[in-house]
Amino acid sequence: MFGKSIGKKLLVLLIFSLYAPTFARASLTSRINSIINRKSQKKVCFAVKVINAKTGKTLYARNADKPMIPASNMKIITSAAALEYLGPDYEFTTRVGLLEQTLAVIGGGDPLLGDDNTDKKHNRAADWIINDIIATLKAARITSLNGIIIDSTFFDDNRVHPNWPRDQLNRPYACEVSGLNYNCNCVRITTKNTGGKVGITIQPQTGYVRLVNKVVPTSRGNSAVGAYRNTTPNKLTIKGKCTKQAGFDVAIESPAEFFGFVLAEKLAAAGIEVTGKLEGRLVRNDSRINILKTYSSPIADVLSRCNKDSLGLAAEALVKTISAENSGRLNGSWPHGLNLIKQYLIKLGIDPGEFNLDDGSGLSKENKLSPNAVTKVFLDIYKSQNRGLYIESLAVGGSDGTIAKYFEEAKYKGRILGKTGYVKLAKSFSGVSTTADGDYIFSILTTGANGRTRTAINDIAKAIIDNAK
Repeated sequence: MFGKSIGKKLLVLLIFSLYAPTFARASLTSRINSIINRKSQKKVCFAVKVINAKTGKTLYARNADKPMIPASNMKIITSAAALEYLGPDYEFTTRVGLLEQTLAVIGGGDPLLGDDNTDKKHNRAADWIINDIIATLKAARITSLNGIIIDSTFFDDNRVHPNWPRDQLNRPYACEVSGLNYNCNCVRITTKNTGGKVGITIQPQTGYVRLVNKVVPTSRGNSAVGAYRNTTPNKLTIKGKCTKQAGFDVAIESPAEFFGFVLAEKLAAAGIEVTGKLEGRLVRNDSRINILKTYSSPIADVLSRCNKDSLGLAAEALVKTISAENSGRLNGSWPHGLNLIKQYLIKLGIDPGEFNLDDGSGLSKENKLSPNAVTKVFLDIYKSQNRGLYIESLAVGGSDGTIAKYFEEAKYKGRILGKTGYVKLAKSFSGVSTTADGDYIFSILTTGANGRTRTAINDIAKAIIDNAK
């Protein structure tokens, strides 16, 4: 009798162990469906896929093959393809040298040249690169220059994507993309109300950008100030109301020329006379150039700014660099770079009908990705030698990047890593959930999104952890 009872218990345990994965899947399916079926989300279209990172098996799928607007989840594809084509040791370089008495700056598409965020990370002072160029010239006892040449031919001169919103081109996330970028191709505008008069300052201080002050001082409400372009390049009209102080970044036009202009101003202020002209032309292959300094940004830093902080310039520079480094020519371009990324996706077995690639950052609404496509890319990275480098580039829930303010509860903090996305009516989130019984890759894309959709998306990511052992 005793032995028979034990036998029955063992049989029950065996049956349970055989069906445990099915029960777990059913539980996760129920949890996710209940989130999607909330009353506030009735008009929102969800496309979701969750897979086991170790086995690749699907735990949940809903519209998984449906191509959706990915918004900044497009950066997942771009950054993964960059590792495929450029490798984990790639460095973006900017070279500075002398062509006789002319200073030559040769761009390599580096999106982080003069980037304040990256400079702080490496304990570098603002304007350190320009100051270093000045110090290098002074150490060589150079007191005058016959002009400055800026070579930005590493990328083509199509600096503005044709499908970006025209009314947003002065925003930092829609800045121009050049073979030589500087300060994220933006200036910082600060307005300050002092005694009923509004003053405006610009950083970096430069005459390259002209400001027209039409800001109204006020003592009530909050400051609401913006910059507006007109037909004159880099002439900005600053409008709005200022109570105390307001600051914001504005994208400028012709970034390579911007860097050359600021450099010339700084050189003159440092006592190095610059005569002649500032010009842009191809000189990178001129053997007469005496290279004085090379500045580099490792791809790890670029991936981090791309994914963790959602820097659009980093993503677009990756696309054009893929093109430039894999074409046997210069002039890296969007069409060529995106075609190479397409080939990468096809190689992973992703149906071409499940994606459309239009830019690298996801700002264009012509981009389309399915959760299938996103999770296959993640799985490819997860199983590669680049896994650690790539995972470290993602935002960490409750800790940093675009999800620092989400997943702060102890149960989730540091265990959900990923990339958010948002354009009008489309919100997304894809990444990795780390649990006691392994990692899970997920992709959540939505259209018709509303003010509560981000909460629903986050709750799906939490459900993956809640469902684990």
